[in-house]
Amino acid sequence: MVNHPVDCLLRADRIPHIWCSGCGLGIAVHSFLRAALKSGIPREKLVVVSGIGCTGRVGGYLNVDSFHTTHGRAIPFATGLKLANPGLKVVVFSGDGDLIAIGGNHFIHAARRNVDITVVCVNNFNYGMTGGQCAPTTPLKARTTTTPSENPEPPFNLAYLAAGSGAVFVARWTVVETVKLERSITKALNKNGFSFVEIISPCPTLYGKFNKMATGLNMMKDYQKNTVVCDSSKGQINVKDVQIDLGGRIVVGDFIDIERPSFVTTDKHG
Repeated sequence: MVNHPVDCLLRADRIPHIWCSGCGLGIAVHSFLRAALKSGIPREKLVVVSGIGCTGRVGGYLNVDSFHTTHGRAIPFATGLKLANPGLKVVVFSGDGDLIAIGGNHFIHAARRNVDITVVCVNNFNYGMTGGQCAPTTPLKARTTTTPSENPEPPFNLAYLAAGSGAVFVARWTVVETVKLERSITKALNKNGFSFVEIISPCPTLYGKFNKMATGLNMMKDYQKNTVVCDSSKGQINVKDVQIDLGGRIVVGDFIDIERPSFVTTDKHG
């Protein structure tokens, strides 16, 4: 039997996964694992920390040291790991509700301190595991189980939030641009300091159903139609302008790539 290229980083005995049909998490995880292999980081030096929610289940499928932590506390756990063993490459892989709602304060302060961790946030615009409630990333006027008459609150622009808090690398891609996503995560993993990659991913079971995109294919076609790739070679983009509106354009790219001293100064790979 021919092995898959990322088999060495997967716990095959845990497959098949629990995610819904049409969910983009499988694509996001595959892009991350290919990036991890390309980064050159030894498997014994790679640690993945996840929180609660659909994305929080990622750590259990990876054949690396991983931690499934309490709700909103993935970044503090990751910070503790990095401080205790600076030679590790610590990755937080979680969702928008876990990282930006209950975990929001930890997110901004880890970026402010420039803690040397990589944060991968899979953004599906709702609390997918617990019923499809409105999240801090749910677009204005979008419908969820808790906003059936449209969301009245403006969402966070995650790229702007990360950049404004001090992240040294900020990127956003959808699960449609798998090759570009993989390259971006590779850059983030090899960056010294707080790096952030947002992955826009479909949740057809809940968010899609409430917003007339009832299949993963519908949502992927919507991403393909509305995605605008930022040309970072022309300089840093103003991340204030990459807000995601319901049915509007989705600006993607590597937005920020700067240098500043990290909270833990060490060789990248220990």
